[in-house]
Amino acid sequence: MRLLKLVPDDVNIPFMPFRKVFMTISVVAVVLSLAMVFVKGMNFGIDFQGGILIEVRMPQAADLGQMRGQLGALGLGEVSLQEFGNPADVLIRIGAQDGDAAAQQVAIEAVKSALGAGVDYRRVEFVGPKVSSELLLDGVLAVAVAIIAMLIYIWLRFEWQFGLGAVVALSHDIFITLGVFSLLELEFNLSTVAAVLTIAGYSINDTVVVFDRIREDLRKYKTKPIPDLLNDAINLTLSRTLMTSLTTLVALLALFFLGGEVIRDFSFAMIFGIAVGTYSSICVAAPLLLYTNVAARARGTGEGTEAAETP
Repeated sequence: MRLLKLVPDDVNIPFMPFRKVFMTISVVAVVLSLAMVFVKGMNFGIDFQGGILIEVRMPQAADLGQMRGQLGALGLGEVSLQEFGNPADVLIRIGAQDGDAAAQQVAIEAVKSALGAGVDYRRVEFVGPKVSSELLLDGVLAVAVAIIAMLIYIWLRFEWQFGLGAVVALSHDIFITLGVFSLLELEFNLSTVAAVLTIAGYSINDTVVVFDRIREDLRKYKTKPIPDLLNDAINLTLSRTLMTSLTTLVALLALFFLGGEVIRDFSFAMIFGIAVGTYSSICVAAPLLLYTNVAARARGTGEGTEAAETP
């Protein structure tokens, strides 16, 4: 039986000669992503913003203008309506009401009364402002702790240069993913944080495979120029990298198109993050080793940065 091969065994794609192009693209993408996040902000979901979320299916195609008029007259503060999937499906977001849980329940009952009979209430959730702020802080801490833990692991498993390259590539993936969410105004909630953490784990796993080959070749080929060695290591692991990414993307695309609206943003974050993570493992993490004197200790020689950067 003939095995499927996406990449020939003797492939030799010249990644390293274009390293400055890759670095420029990545730096520009990260800067623009951070600008989007800080200037435009994130479309935080109810998990982080607090308030009432009601998912309804109307008896017929929803008239959002009429619904806004009905709900706006209730005096509940800012009311946001979003149609998704089926024209009859609507997400209603209402700011948290002053008072305790009873006050929120009064607001929910007022919405139900305004919409009338025949409406299918598929989901009703409430998150208080204190809980939402704690969830946001916990989400940021979870991502930060994950990055630090991965840095320490790679440092101990390889060398500090590998750890630095892995964390830079990982941060690159996370920042660009956040920038895309801000640009497209996709909802950022706890599910998205879970997707970001999954992306981090996937990206670091992909990067470690490339780094392991690089470390092995550094010990094996004492005199090979570092750019050539890095390029060969990337090409030797390219088939495994692409096969893993593509098989994962097949499952995620099925979730995105068939999984429904509830997990669509989560699926999109995973799809985009894995694509960016594959790129960063090849075009960001490995080229960074050129500028960190990685060859000196790994080869047990006195090679410096100048030797490492020899074209």
